[in-house]
Amino acid sequence: MYDIRKWQHVFKLDPAKEISDENLEALCMSDTDAIMIGGTDDVTEDNVIHLMSRVRRYPLPLVLEVSNLDSVMPGFDFYFIPSILNSNDVTYHNGLLHKALKQYGHMINFEEVMLEGYVVLNPDSKVAKLTQSNTQLDVEDIEAYAQLVEEMYKLPILYLEYSGTYGDKDIVKAASQMLTHTQLFYGGGISSLTEAKEMKNYADTIIVGNIIYSDIKKALKTVKIKKESK
Repeated sequence: MYDIRKWQHVFKLDPAKEISDENLEALCMSDTDAIMIGGTDDVTEDNVIHLMSRVRRYPLPLVLEVSNLDSVMPGFDFYFIPSILNSNDVTYHNGLLHKALKQYGHMINFEEVMLEGYVVLNPDSKVAKLTQSNTQLDVEDIEAYAQLVEEMYKLPILYLEYSGTYGDKDIVKAASQMLTHTQLFYGGGISSLTEAKEMKNYADTIIVGNIIYSDIKKALKTVKIKKESK
């Protein structure tokens, strides 16, 4: 079994977006630690299974970040389940997970499932609007969420999601200082090696997504943070 605590860099692919075979191969054969498949809009069984089958040709861990039950299927190494802590809709705290357990609990290998304590921080993002997230959070709010995840819920992952925009390093730093056992994921707006390095100063794992579709060369350069942090 793969050890996610060793992951420093992950590429996140949106099944609703097109990516060429050439670019996909470049991502999967880079030194990234894993590929995550996930998105907010138009995530379907068909496009998830199509992308999964393409990535499965390569020898690296594959994660499905679950956004709806219809697109869940066997074949992934891990299933990450977001529990959006700052959502005003209980569906996105535990409602989807409860529904999934009612339907599929008897079939689940719980060693493959990880609950992410998720904090959505970009008010203009689709995920913030869909989940009715309160994004007006200050450092003290983030510290409290980090304590909630680490000390009370004891979750393996805290994911700070800026979803398409580059985040506030002071927010990420504040979260990191509250965590000892929980792994800090940062995702959002990383478009250069410089930005990747800055966020990697505080986050255990950086997630690189949107830049894949606009500038594959810049996306691939972000993997260099691994060599520089060894």
